[in-house]
Amino acid sequence: MKVKPLGDRVLVKPDAVETKTAGGIIIPDTAQEKTQRGVVVAVGDDKEKIKVSVGQKVIHDKYAGTQIQIDGVDHLILKSNDLVAVVE
Repeated sequence: MKVKPLGDRVLVKPDAVETKTAGGIIIPDTAQEKTQRGVVVAVGDDKEKIKVSVGQKVIHDKYAGTQIQIDGVDHLILKSNDLVAVVE
């Protein structure tokens, strides 16, 4: 399925969640925190507000966006102002 965000929205594929600590302790699913990083998969058509492009790694607000699944993979649809930074 192909998803194209509308307006100033951005489709982001979140990074994988850490399942193990640096010391090797396995973190249970209930204690894992959602990641705030991801890769931009698609952007809307409002080029004035959207300052990122496909393929860039970004950091977003913790509770922002709408979670969807595309072909069994979790994604987030975020407004462009929910993006905090670009990771270089």
